[in-house]
Amino acid sequence: MSKFTMGVDVGSTTSKAVILKDGKEIISQSIIPVGTGTSGPARAIKQVLETAGFSSIDELDCAVATGYGRNSLEEVPLQMSELSCHAKGAYFFFPNVRTIIDIGGQDSKALKVGNNGILENFVMNDKCAAGTGRFLDVIAKVLEVNLSDLEVLDAKSKEDITISSTCTVFAESEVISQLAKGTKFEDIVRGIHASIASRVGSLAKRVGIKDQVVMTGGVALNHGMIRALEKNIGFKIYTSEYCQLNGAIGAALFAYQKCLSAKK
Repeated sequence: MSKFTMGVDVGSTTSKAVILKDGKEIISQSIIPVGTGTSGPARAIKQVLETAGFSSIDELDCAVATGYGRNSLEEVPLQMSELSCHAKGAYFFFPNVRTIIDIGGQDSKALKVGNNGILENFVMNDKCAAGTGRFLDVIAKVLEVNLSDLEVLDAKSKEDITISSTCTVFAESEVISQLAKGTKFEDIVRGIHASIASRVGSLAKRVGIKDQVVMTGGVALNHGMIRALEKNIGFKIYTSEYCQLNGAIGAALFAYQKCLSAKK
């Protein structure tokens, strides 16, 4: 008899949910672009259940919640640290992973992973929006472009400029000053990517970078950001097409483990 488990990752800016079959196959997924404190988590759960042909969480074998807002989900009482879930999710796709970099909406994390995807150590930046996805949101609004345009602009850049401010508010002012000077959008974007890479790269160096390096989270969809990070840390970075769902996948895998242990 197949086992169906769900992982829900309630982030600060996005809600994600995944249903796995037998801990191996992703049969349903949902990403809602609003996070904790909104209707996002409930909508993500409803969507992922409907896509998989279920009408209620009760029809599943197990469900686990993770992420910034995991404590707010009454319908999913089992919870797991987002750090452990990111490690588990990355190991699912990359069995040789040793370092994980995750740039979230409100924080950035560097994780050191051992055998079997077990989390060994981590360093977080959760005190400032600089070096997070929020930073990219702010800059995209200033430039009046979509987030998805950033990697396209980065690829067109011909000149390196330095965005030196380590605060989002001051960096925003710095970008406006660059625009006033006539600096091209693409060069500003590459400068922003380099600035974030410098902050996040320092987290990875503190935790101790080992190959294989995997980047998770929605920012990993931005190949301009990946290029900047690779240049900063000196390692190739691997990503999965499911990078934004990584935490939810990890949670669903922990739910599957719970099913197996309960069976014993």
